Amino acid sequence: MEPIITRFPPSPTGYLHIGGARTALFNWLYARRKGGKFVLRIEDTDEARSTQESVDAILESMEWLGIDWDDGPYFQTQRHDIYNEYIDRLVDSGHAYYCDCTPDEVNAMREAAKAKGLKPMYNGRCRERGLKKGENTVVRLKTPDAGVTVVDDVVKGSTAFQNAEIDDFIIQRSNGVAMYNLAVVIDDITMNINTVLRG
Repeated sequence: MEPIITRFPPSPTGYLHIGGARTALFNWLYARRKGGKFVLRIEDTDEARSTQESVDAILESMEWLGIDWDDGPYFQTQRHDIYNEYIDRLVDSGHAYYCDCTPDEVNAMREAAKAKGLKPMYNGRCRERGLKKGENTVVRLKTPDAGVTVVDDVVKGSTAFQNAEIDDFIIQRSNGVAMYNLAVVIDDITMNINTVLRG
């Protein structure tokens, strides 16, 4: 059996609150109990709101609580090259694509779907256009059109999602920065995180 590796990924947009402290404690205790590792990752992709003061306060609070970490702290803002490598691989393999739709255009697509009684979502207009990277392009993940995605959770059991209702969501902003939802998955994979306890 592989060793348990948990993580605590606070966003440095303020002080460590009681819910965050509880989540850190549960992950730390579980890793210690199972003889595993506890990884600290600072999820600072929201660069406009993240501050060094918040990072310092989080680290000081964890030390005050007696919660130490085996790996890290890692900072997502220092891992852009890793994320971009994976984004390039997704685009090159046809699993992601460039999109130049404006926010207003996407909102119009969502409103049109809603007016038809459908789930409001991006309509995939740029999926097959073969756009190249440009000044105002984002990258979207090409999600399956049909079938079901099943997520197995230790607590909730299996949960099924209809693929047709999953949006081709943005994984990289037009400024070249990876979205949080992609960065966290790449980090969990590359850091071998195999157990996630959430609040």
